Amino acid sequence: MPALKVMYAIVNISGKQFKAEKGSKLCVPKLSLEEGKKIVLDDVLMVHDGKSTNFGSPKVAGAKVTATVIDHGRERKILVYKKKRRKGYARKNGHRQWYTNLEVQNIQIAKAKPAAKPAAKPAAKPAAKPKKEDK
Repeated sequence: MPALKVMYAIVNISGKQFKAEKGSKLCVPKLSLEEGKKIVLDDVLMVHDGKSTNFGSPKVAGAKVTATVIDHGRERKILVYKKKRRKGYARKNGHRQWYTNLEVQNIQIAKAKPAAKPAAKPAAKPAAKPKKEDK
């Protein structure tokens, strides 16, 4: 079965990497944006357009991912339990991390510019021979 030719990008959001395809939904660490607001992610590390793959060093020049904020929420509770045996010490804590849901609208790649031909350099003049000094 041949692989589907789908355009996707690897994007860095808040120090984490996410695979973004057009129409996909991403659950990312909390961003301080209102619901329904558009965001342009320009920290693109890699882009695959179905034919070729462009890797950035560290970013792909001119590549952008446009997304819309769907909503904000909190993840399920993570329980942290500490205990020391035979000492009567036990602590139980919970933590819920905030997140933001994004929907990817578009992936843009900068068009490759044709390489400019370097201008012809003038021929270098031969170096003058050093003169010998008489003693």
